[in-house]
Amino acid sequence: MADCELLEGCVFFNDKMANMPSTAEMFKNKYCRDTNTECARFMVYKAMGKEKVPPDLFPNMKEKAQEVIAAS
Repeated sequence: MADCELLEGCVFFNDKMANMPSTAEMFKNKYCRDTNTECARFMVYKAMGKEKVPPDLFPNMKEKAQEVIAAS
């Protein structure tokens, strides 16, 4: 599968994970290079648009993503 279309400019990796490169790489491999449909950030982006993705939403927070989407 191709890399996620948002990976290059993803605020999460550029801001939140800048000081944790090995952890960031693990997240990228699981959520950005494997199946981005499992990424909480991607879920909100697809449902509501890039501007609605909470900056503190981690890729593994699917339940929180579903709450954000349901609250819209």
